[in-house]
Amino acid sequence: MEMFQSVSEAGILTLTVSGRLDADTTARFGDALNGCIEQGNHKIVLDIAGVDYVSSVGLRALMVGAKRVAPLGGKIVICAPHPRVLKLLELAGFTSILAIAATRDEAMERLR
Repeated sequence: MEMFQSVSEAGILTLTVSGRLDADTTARFGDALNGCIEQGNHKIVLDIAGVDYVSSVGLRALMVGAKRVAPLGGKIVICAPHPRVLKLLELAGFTSILAIAATRDEAMERLR
């Protein structure tokens, strides 16, 4: 799993993740996401276009992150999920919990 981050002029953090979110990688992902939140980043675009697999542990990390920023007035918007990952999010009922956008621009707009 690879991860890159950037902050827009509007103060929106973008985390770009590629690879797999599974038992081997989710702890590192969760630590990075939590670290960003602790640093005061409460508007987060999570670009997972390059993620082709998410395990139940990965789903939990996404949910924990979203629940962590909500009381702080923040939000995580997932953008550009691989069709297989989107189907998993839908089947698991996460589309009613997590905001999902088709593109990064759409995700940024939802956080402005």
